[in-house]
Amino acid sequence: MEASTSSYKIILGSSSVARRKILSEMGYQFTLMTADIDEKSIRKETPEELVMALAEAKAEAIFQRLPVDDYLKDAEPTLIITSDQVVVYEGVIREKPTSKEEARQFLKDYSGRHAATVGSVIVTNLKTGFRKGDSDRVEIYFNEIPDEIIEKLVDEGITLNVAGGLIIEHPSILPFVKEVVGTTDSVMGLPKSLTEKLLKEAL
Repeated sequence: MEASTSSYKIILGSSSVARRKILSEMGYQFTLMTADIDEKSIRKETPEELVMALAEAKAEAIFQRLPVDDYLKDAEPTLIITSDQVVVYEGVIREKPTSKEEARQFLKDYSGRHAATVGSVIVTNLKTGFRKGDSDRVEIYFNEIPDEIIEKLVDEGITLNVAGGLIIEHPSILPFVKEVVGTTDSVMGLPKSLTEKLLKEAL
């Protein structure tokens, strides 16, 4: 992996700890920037359209803050990775819970049922202006989740930071995940294979 990181730089446009972890696991070195956009002002009909529009808005916000002329002069290209994710439950799009009560309700809904995550990745090449993205969907099936597990997760506050309050890699919830149709890294917010593919295409 080291050879591939020396030919270009990466900016991860995200404050997500999970995305940072995944990109590091992929062997990349990168710098971090956050987009700070008003996500609620962007609305779309389908979850796929919404996550793509949000990732695009994040890319644009970061692009506006960078001295692009400097990047054009650079010998090596700089690539920005932006992404977004929502959860879909019974056809309804869910973003981050706004309160502990909402997080609790979300988790109770998933118990013994299933939900999906829809995530997007967009890669922008600052040197060439090339930008490409795609979305990825994962279906997650749950066994019954005991109330005390739900309370524990809600009390920790971690569910407030993730789309739909849905977290599957947490040791408390993992035993109640029945089946994941897709990849865990996608559920965590950054599908590795899609990111890898877009990085290659952007060069």
